[in-house]
Amino acid sequence: MSFPALASRRTPRVRTVVAMLSLCGMMVSLQQTMLIPALSELHDVLGVSPDDVSWIVTVTLLTSAVAMPILSRLADMFGKRRLLLLSLVLVTIGSIIGALGDSLPVILVARALQGMSFSLVPIGISVMRDLLPKERIGAAVALMSATLGIGGSVGLPFGGFIYSHFGINMVFVVSALAGLIMLVVMALVLSESTIRTPGRIDYVGSVLLSGALLCLLLPISKGATWGWTSPLTLGLFAGSAVLFAIWVPFELRVTSPLVDLRTSARKPVLLTNIATVLIGFSMFGQLLGVTQVLTLPAETGVGFGFSPMAAGLFLLPGGLIMVALAPVTAGISNRYGAKTSLVCGGLLIMSGYVVLASGVHTLPTLMVGSCITNAGVALAYAAMPTLIMRAVPITETASANGLNALLRSIGTSTSSAVVAMVLTSDVIDFGGADVPSQHAFMMVFVLSGAGALVGTAIATALPKHRAELSDEEAFTEQVDPGAEFDTPEVSAEREEIADELAHGERVHHHHPARCGR
Repeated sequence: MSFPALASRRTPRVRTVVAMLSLCGMMVSLQQTMLIPALSELHDVLGVSPDDVSWIVTVTLLTSAVAMPILSRLADMFGKRRLLLLSLVLVTIGSIIGALGDSLPVILVARALQGMSFSLVPIGISVMRDLLPKERIGAAVALMSATLGIGGSVGLPFGGFIYSHFGINMVFVVSALAGLIMLVVMALVLSESTIRTPGRIDYVGSVLLSGALLCLLLPISKGATWGWTSPLTLGLFAGSAVLFAIWVPFELRVTSPLVDLRTSARKPVLLTNIATVLIGFSMFGQLLGVTQVLTLPAETGVGFGFSPMAAGLFLLPGGLIMVALAPVTAGISNRYGAKTSLVCGGLLIMSGYVVLASGVHTLPTLMVGSCITNAGVALAYAAMPTLIMRAVPITETASANGLNALLRSIGTSTSSAVVAMVLTSDVIDFGGADVPSQHAFMMVFVLSGAGALVGTAIATALPKHRAELSDEEAFTEQVDPGAEFDTPEVSAEREEIADELAHGERVHHHHPARCGR
């Protein structure tokens, strides 16, 4: 693969490709929220305990975390279109299984397959970088990032309506139809990128990382139920630490790693990923906190008695704002840099939480605070993949974006655990039952705002924007803490490119081991 090919990466159906990829992102986001309105009743429908039903959410989180880095890496190796279509196949098959199932084990299998499809988003963003004209990439990435927000907002009322009128199986039927339509359309309109990274599949690294992530995310998700100091919870956390301690040095030694830790250690990538965890933590606090305030009975003096569908409709304007801000976000990133977009997004998120924390008891304040927070999320989420793609070789965009999406998922999962812990520890009595107090919700918003504050502070340390950088310059300018471990071929290539650029020569090449020439 040579860099002249980058100049000619074009698709004649730009608008169609952007629209379809964005719809795919929305469909994936819908999978995360469509079943939430049904959770309070599914234990009766399926004849299981409420704790068993919670696995419907947990299993999706676990499989998405395991599959995202693996499928994203395979996309860089074997073709992004191929793996994007595979993701659509997985969500479609999972939805069909769920549509035919009438027991918890079957639904868990269906949700596990749906979770494996969540890698579609980082792969789709990487497809945009490969195929779209350079001037269209920023707006396209911003739009696809925004559809994640509107998908989450639409999922609650849409899923609630379908479940209340037609039952749980019809929720899966709708997902299956959407997946099948998107599969056919994407197969017709999307061309394959020629940018590949040849190499062997890192089976050992995949197993080690999958085990480490399972041991980390499982106690985060179930710790409130199992007890944070229970032997099972502590044992899984310890197991995760051990597996990560084995995985990191293994990935540094292997020739074709699942995750290129040297690339991940570069300052722009490392700081963006840290900020991603914190912004993901911050964003989810608003969704969980506001939704629970709205749906608590009004008689408690804390909530407003909304149904899940009504709560989703209340949050819908925030999702629409995210989509409306997509061109604004792209304009800010193009003119001032994605770093500016991320910092501005973090500041807006903090402002939104100031409003939310000061007005938990009024609907107008909740609406205004949610909209401000979502506006900040729109800016931040659009900036993150742009920052990642500017800092990694073009042959690693899918895997780098997959890791970024995984870290965002870890942030949201941690937020869910923290929110549950706060809301169950600060309660008032209501008819013999404990319900969260207004102070508890205020603390949720304060902690979420603090996450945004720290994430924004980290974002300010990112390198300055240089819009004129070429792909070769973006590759050679980074200070790579792991460069001392590079193979002699890669080290020689890095020095050769830097020398030629210093003499003003426009060379366009990469080593076959990295670019698949």
